[in-house]
Parts: sequence; structure tokens; C-alpha cells
Amino acid sequence: MKAREIALLALQETEKNNTKSEQSLHRLLDKHNPDKNDRSLATELVNGILRFRLKLDFMIGRYYHHDFNKAAPVLQNILRLGTYQLLFLDKIPGWAAVDECVKLARKYKGRHISGIVNGVLRKIASEPASTFNETLEKMPLHKRLSIEQSHPQWLVERWLDVYGEEKTRSMLISNNASPLTALRINTLKTSPETMFAALKDASVTFSTCMQERFILTRDFDACKPFIHLGLLTVQNPTQAIPCLLLNPLPGDTVLDMCAAPGGKTTFLAEMMQNKGSLIAVDRYPNKCKKIIQRANALDIKIIQTVVADARTIQPEKPPNAVLLDAPCTGTGVLGRKTELRWRTSPEKLKELTLLQSELLDHAAGLLDSGGILVYATCSVEPEENALQIERFLKRHPDFTREPAPVSLSLTDVNEINSSTGSCLTLPGEYEGFDGGFAQRLSKKR
Repeated sequence: MKAREIALLALQETEKNNTKSEQSLHRLLDKHNPDKNDRSLATELVNGILRFRLKLDFMIGRYYHHDFNKAAPVLQNILRLGTYQLLFLDKIPGWAAVDECVKLARKYKGRHISGIVNGVLRKIASEPASTFNETLEKMPLHKRLSIEQSHPQWLVERWLDVYGEEKTRSMLISNNASPLTALRINTLKTSPETMFAALKDASVTFSTCMQERFILTRDFDACKPFIHLGLLTVQNPTQAIPCLLLNPLPGDTVLDMCAAPGGKTTFLAEMMQNKGSLIAVDRYPNKCKKIIQRANALDIKIIQTVVADARTIQPEKPPNAVLLDAPCTGTGVLGRKTELRWRTSPEKLKELTLLQSELLDHAAGLLDSGGILVYATCSVEPEENALQIERFLKRHPDFTREPAPVSLSLTDVNEINSSTGSCLTLPGEYEGFDGGFAQRLSKKR
């Protein structure tokens, strides 16, 4: 099976079953085992189409003579496949992109629909880019940015109100760029200096960040042997900030309330030097099993998983440190989770802020006096972040914001003011960093 058909099936499965595109794509690639070029093209097509879906649909809608939103999903995705190739993939001849999509339409929808695909794609191929740009220029800013950078209009409007045009543009552009891979060095098994030398010997091009605990690279395949050995772990540095704010010490009793998939859990264990007690909570047994598998690969022994709802968990001993990495809209990681921008909504935001409040209130009751609570999200929405903390502090006067225990040096040249114990990163603000929020809080004795 060729790249375009694999991409089509992955898009269909992602949409129909509400699955993660990465999982659907990897399953199909493993099943059909295409060559390296087709594997690369299928990945580019799936990720690109999910990122730029709104822009593609806008272009298609100019020449599709019915309501494109009501078209059969397979027809929608075939037209998106063709349009993405015509707009973004210069190395593929226009006639080839059209011809292959016509063949797919004939196979999945019949000769009549293949004729429609042929007509629409040929018109798109012949339209000058200037015509499209002139159309966009006549639109209000929020609508223009929404289509041009392919993000939901409600989200663009929010960001313009909260962050202004310059930062909003930066976030939108960052979300549509191919992200760097970030890897954490496992200091239980190696040192940064030894790891850097090994990477250089393997001809891996990389940069460092987060006090040299992390590397950023585009040479992921070359890093796989070190991952298999448990020397490196895939984790974005933004996700490390809550752990650094918590700053657990060897021998501490730590509760990770929403632990899956376990990246923060294992980093906490590494910071604790594999000494103490670390309880990782998740509602699903299979996710808890994966946390232990990940810990075993890293030679971590102190993690105990508990299958439970974090809103009702009652550990035997009050923890002196709690990490609450709360479920959220994920608007800080839209560049990495390509389908997520189309699945979140204002209604989802309201629902999640209520859940976050419940989790925070429960965490407050579990924590030992004098203990530390770090609240974190991978969102850039104020309701889930700073405003959530303000509401919590009003409900819990026995908690206060606590300054960061260490200076948070994100990169070689960027250091945040950690006097308030909080950190907000925006997509595009620091190279290789996702968007996210973290706040360190202390409970009075």
C-alpha cells in the first residue's frame, strides 16, 4: 500500500474513532511496512493535513459546488490530500498529486466522485497564490489568522484578546512548524558529560537546555539506541518545569496525582536519586502498567502505581510533596498533537476548569502541613492557569505561592523570574519548548 492511501486510512481512522493520529498512523505503517520514502510521505501528509485542515477546506470550498462540510469523510480527506500536496509539497508534480487522488476517489467512491476530485484539484492547481492572499486580506484579523494559520477561530480570538497580535502570531506559526524532539538524560545511569560525548560519537546534532538535563535534536533516529538503553527519555523541557519547581529530595514521600504517561513521574524519581516513596495515580490499569514498564527501563525502583480516581485517592501516609499535572485543553501542545486543535472547544474548557478545581481541592486536603503542591497544565488559557490558582488561594487561605527552590534557567540565555514560584511558557517563545504553566504552592504548618 502506498503513502497516500495509508495517510487516507490514518485520517479516516483518527476522525471516525477519535483516536490519536500518531497511533493510527504507526499501526498502519507497521501493518503495511512501506519503504522509507513512503513512510516519510505518509507521515508528512497526515500531520500536515491535520495542521492545515481549515486552510485546506477553505481552498477546497471555493471550487466544491456543494456544502463541503456535508461531504462524505473519505471524499473530504481525499481532496485534502490533493490540496495539501499542491500547496505545500513542491517536490511532487501537480499532475501526480491530482492523478493519485483521482485513483483513490475511484477506488473508494466510484467514477463519478473521481471526476469531481479531478475537477476541484485542477482548479486549485491553476489558481495563483496571489488570488488566495487577496481574499484573506479583506477579512478581519481574527478570521484571516484563523484560516491562514489553520486554527479554530474561537481560539484565535481568545489569544488576540489575552496575548495580543504579535504573541498570537508567534504561537500560531510555532504550532504549524515541525517540532524539535526533546530528550531527558537519565542521571541514574549516566552523566550529562558522558551522554554528550556519546551523542557526539554517534554524530548526533543537538543543543542543551534546562541546566543541561535535556537535549533538543532533529536526529531522533540516531538517538533511539540510547533510548532503548534507558539513558534518554523523550520529554519536552516544559514538562520538566513542574518537577523542578516541586524539587523533591531523596527520601521524600511524593504523590503524582495524574501520572500517565509517566514522564514527570520518572523525572521525579531521578531527582530523588531512586530514594523515598513515589506514588503514581491513574484511573486506567493499562496506563499504570506502562508507567512501571517505563520506570523499569530507566532502572527506577521507588514508583508504586495506584489505579484510582485522583479526586478520591487516599494515600496511607500524607505526602510532603504533591504534583498535580491536571487534565486540560492542551492548547500549549497543539504543535505536537496535531488533531487536538479540532477537538477542543469553549465547552471543553469550562468542563476542564471545574475538574481542575476539584482536583486542586482534593490535593490540598491530602498534603501534609508544611508540604509543597505544584499545579501544572499544558495549556496557555488563563482560566486553567493563573486564574485557577487565584480561585484556589481564595478557597484555601492556608496555602501561599512559594518561590522556586532553584533558579530556572530554561536555556543558555533565558532565565525566568521565579520569585512567585510560577512559570508560563508560550509556543514559539523558547525554541523546542511547548506551552505550559506551573505554580509552586506551600501549605502552612
